[in-house]
Amino acid sequence: MSVPDHAPERPDGRQARWDRHNHERQQHIVGAAIAVIEENEPGTHVHLQQIAERAGLTRSVIYRHFADRAGLDRAVLTAVVDSLADELLPAVTLDGTIPDIIERVVSRYVSWAVAHPSLHRLAEAEPAAPAAGPLQRGLERIAEQVMSVVVTALDALGAPLRDEERAMIDPLSFGLVGAVFSAVRRWLVLGEGRPPAPVLVTSLSDSVWYLLEGHARSLGVDLRRDQPVQAMLEQAALVAERG
Repeated sequence: MSVPDHAPERPDGRQARWDRHNHERQQHIVGAAIAVIEENEPGTHVHLQQIAERAGLTRSVIYRHFADRAGLDRAVLTAVVDSLADELLPAVTLDGTIPDIIERVVSRYVSWAVAHPSLHRLAEAEPAAPAAGPLQRGLERIAEQVMSVVVTALDALGAPLRDEERAMIDPLSFGLVGAVFSAVRRWLVLGEGRPPAPVLVTSLSDSVWYLLEGHARSLGVDLRRDQPVQAMLEQAALVAERG
């Protein structure tokens, strides 16, 4: 039996521990930055020294883990957007009626924005980065989930989608998510004269419903406000079996 010239390399335990330590330290610094941002009014510039003091570290230690302030800012924004996406994605399901689903997602988003106004301002102030910014990626994650639900429903209902109509679901879903984000962003800066949060949630939810119902009607699909989606899909499946 031949013996390999070199035994397989064993994982470097020290390197793995060091990588884990670096990751934990980076997460600690990002968490400290987010805490400082939340303690201040929306739009307030947060200095690196404030973050260092909150983290219990020196500025030089922070720069060992992030090449520059821009790198730290990107990491913070990514964490904020991921947190928002993780809050919203579980709400994008087929449970309840279509208005129930819409209101569930919109209400959860508005609640998050009200609870974290400084983080919301941070996300909306993202520098222009059309292809790779954290906010863009976060909106895409949410839009993809919305698109998945819409496609599932339309396919189950037997909507006669042409190729170009199916292809349009992607940009329409992204535009829908972006429009809700923009509306909440504007609402937050209106100050004391703005309508109450429940009014915003209702108005936004109705607007999304009107858009979806109108598009469905143009495809020959009758959507009812009071019909649970699961019941709608089950009924469509029975019709398909009998047909």
